[in-house]
Amino acid sequence: MLEAREAVKKLRTYHPPLAGRQGLRLDFNESTVGCSPRVLTRLRSLDAELLARYPEREPVEAEVARFLELEPAEVVLTNGVDEAIHLLCSTYLESGDEAVIVVPTFAMYSIFAGVEGARAVEVRAENNFAFPLSEVLSRVTPRTRFIAVANPNNPTGAAVPGDVLLQIAQAAPQAAVLVDEAYFEFHRETVIAHAGRLPNLFVARTFSKAYGLAGLRIGVLAGDARQMTMVRRVASPYNVNTAALAVLPEAIADREFVERYAVEVRVNRAVLEQELHNIGLQYWPSRANFVLVRIGERHAEFVQALREHGILVRDRHSDPGCEGCVRLTVGSGEHTRALITAVRDMVDKLRLRHGVQV
Repeated sequence: MLEAREAVKKLRTYHPPLAGRQGLRLDFNESTVGCSPRVLTRLRSLDAELLARYPEREPVEAEVARFLELEPAEVVLTNGVDEAIHLLCSTYLESGDEAVIVVPTFAMYSIFAGVEGARAVEVRAENNFAFPLSEVLSRVTPRTRFIAVANPNNPTGAAVPGDVLLQIAQAAPQAAVLVDEAYFEFHRETVIAHAGRLPNLFVARTFSKAYGLAGLRIGVLAGDARQMTMVRRVASPYNVNTAALAVLPEAIADREFVERYAVEVRVNRAVLEQELHNIGLQYWPSRANFVLVRIGERHAEFVQALREHGILVRDRHSDPGCEGCVRLTVGSGEHTRALITAVRDMVDKLRLRHGVQV
C-alpha cells in the first residue's frame, strides 16, 4: 500500500481561511487598492500566442536585479515567498537537520522544514514580542542548517535591526539564514545589499503586498551567486507564470504608485494605533501593513461581529503568545476609517476594554 513519507504524515496542515471572503478584506494583509493601472493595461494586452508559450523567467529576473541593485546571478524569481522558503529548505535541509525559527511567525517556515525531515527548533519571542537574540544564538548547533526571520514579523509587526540579522548569519555560517522582507515597503529597512556578500544570507521579497499582485503569486529570492546556482537546480524552470512575468516590469517601474500607497499605509497605521490606544485595547506597534491587537476571550465573537459588519480580520489566537489576539490589515484612508468605526462599534457592543469584558 502506498503511503506518504513519515515527515509528511507528521506535518501540521496549514488552512488559510479563504472561503467566503466577501466584504472589506483586512484579513490577509493584501493591498486594499489593488495594483498599478500600468499592470492592468499590460494584462489586457496579453494575446493567445504569448499565453501558448512556456514562461521565460531570466529576462525579467535581470530587470528585477537592476531594480534591487543586484546582479542577475544573485536573484531568482519565485512563486511567491512561499516557494522561496520551499526552495531554500529543499536545497539545504536533510532529514535530521534543525531549523531555528522564532515564534510566533509565518507558519510555512516550519512546514517546509518539516517536509525535508528537519526538526523545527522554535524559540519563543520575549515580552512584547521582542526578538530573543541571545536565545536564538544559544540554540544554534552544528545541525542547524536553516534560520528564518520575518522582518517585519507576521503576525506581530515587530522588526529586527539589520546588525542583529547580520550577527545571526555570521554566527551560523553552516546555515541558510533567510530574512523574509515581505513587508519591506512599509518598513523601509533592509539587509538586501548584504545578500551577495555573506554566502549564507538570503533575502526574500514579495509583490503580493504593496504591489497588489497577490493573485499572480510572484516573489524574489536574493543571495550569493554561488549559492543561488544551487537554489536554481531545485527550482522548476517554469515556476512563475507568463502573466506575472509580463506585468512585473510595469509594477516595479511604477514606483510612484507603490510609494504613494506605502506612505498612505504608514500614515493610516499610526492613525489606527492611536485609535486603539484611545479605545483602550492593547496593541503592539507595527512596522508592517497590519496591527496586532488583543481582544481577549471574546476574540472569535469580535471577528464574527466584524464579518457581519462587512469587514474581515484575522483571528491569531492560536499563535504562540497571541492568546486572544486579532490582526487588522491597514489599507487606504477610506478603508481604515471604516475599520476604526466598526471596531469602536464592536468594542461597545461586546463591552471590551484592555482585552477583557467589562
